[in-house]
Amino acid sequence: MTQEEALTIMKTGANVFLTGEPGAGKTYTINKYVDYLRLHEINHAITASTGIAATHIGGMTIHSWSGIGIKENLDKYDLDKIATSEYICRRVRKTKVLIIDEISMLRAETLSMVDLVCREIKQNSEPFGGIQVVLVGDFFQLPPIEKRNVEEQKQNSLLEEKRERFAYESDAWKRLSPVVCYISEQHRQNDIDFLELLLAIRHDAVLDKHRGKIKSRHVLDNKFPDNITKLFSHNLNVDRVNDEMLLKIEGENFKFNMDEDGSSHLVATLKKGCLSPEILILKKGAVVMCTKNNQKEHFVNGTLGTVVDFDSFSKHPIIRTKNGRNITISPMDWTIEENNKIKAKITQIPLRLAWAMTVHKSQGMSMDAAVMDLSSVFEYGQGYVALSRVRSLDGLYLLGYNEHSLKVHPQILKQDSVFKKESENAQQTFFTLSKEEIKKMHKNFVLALDGKWKESK
Repeated sequence: MTQEEALTIMKTGANVFLTGEPGAGKTYTINKYVDYLRLHEINHAITASTGIAATHIGGMTIHSWSGIGIKENLDKYDLDKIATSEYICRRVRKTKVLIIDEISMLRAETLSMVDLVCREIKQNSEPFGGIQVVLVGDFFQLPPIEKRNVEEQKQNSLLEEKRERFAYESDAWKRLSPVVCYISEQHRQNDIDFLELLLAIRHDAVLDKHRGKIKSRHVLDNKFPDNITKLFSHNLNVDRVNDEMLLKIEGENFKFNMDEDGSSHLVATLKKGCLSPEILILKKGAVVMCTKNNQKEHFVNGTLGTVVDFDSFSKHPIIRTKNGRNITISPMDWTIEENNKIKAKITQIPLRLAWAMTVHKSQGMSMDAAVMDLSSVFEYGQGYVALSRVRSLDGLYLLGYNEHSLKVHPQILKQDSVFKKESENAQQTFFTLSKEEIKKMHKNFVLALDGKWKESK
């Protein structure tokens, strides 16, 4: 399915699971749908399973949006407390479309809790209280973190105790029964050999020829080009590594403080998910990575560069990218938007030191090059996520790997075939309709949500 076909289906008001390989353009497609909702003045909520993912799409975590916070279960008291919160109620009642990004990292129980909250506040027994729900993500990527529930919480939970881990296994997902839109385009990797390798990992069909490609990118310590980001599977002290490298550079420090506006709680949420630090210290020669997309200046979240100077007037850093282009990086905003209104905002230079970072923080990025050590990978999908960050085999510098880093979750492998089949069925069903019929469905959905229909040019 193409991005355009997925957009066409979402505009009908159907609940959707938008998926596809890394680089298929899931975030791009969602941003186009959000633009469409804004154009037609439809209240929507942009959320994600993690703070970092939320900042990528200008939203908040689904935990914060729904009021469930860090709870692992909901009892009657918890639900009553959330449902009597004026702030949460107003937010949920206004929302006509709910987007949840990085759904692979959301626990099954959490999705069911959000469904419960929406139905209670909306006083509507339909899934999620009748809100259109768009779930976005790729289950081959990082899975939810396993948590041990407290026994006392289990006893009073309003949800039946089950062992499901993935969101698609939850009762909420089954009731929602989303239309699967499996995008088959590829906009990140333009290296056919590398793409074949990634597909082999994804299909659990890694052969000796694929291992040979990986081994061809093996480098010994320090035998790789300078100024390339290192990715590690464990949560190493990345800040310490970056600070040590910065100290080795002689020259003047340039300090950039983050500005903030809005409620302290929402600002704190933004800061937690923002890859740029509150206090950013740079020097000429520092290796940096862009932390936001900027189409006008032609850089994206993950673009690597080296600080070559600072603007004489604004003092903003000037970076040189891998292709030799100089870009002056000006401050940008990270916002939490609700019903087309900005509730909180932080402003910072969209850079971070980039000698090292974790695989978890790299999810969602497209990187020109990376050095990675996959010899200690312990989680299904972790190696796949790391490898799929880079655009080509030439941009991969491998310190080591283990066989587990080439494995994907066997359960997800089986489920992926189901998703692909469902997507093909959806494609056949929707696109037997005429353009006039589809346009009528689009218009009816906008009007049903009290939006303002505007003819597309």
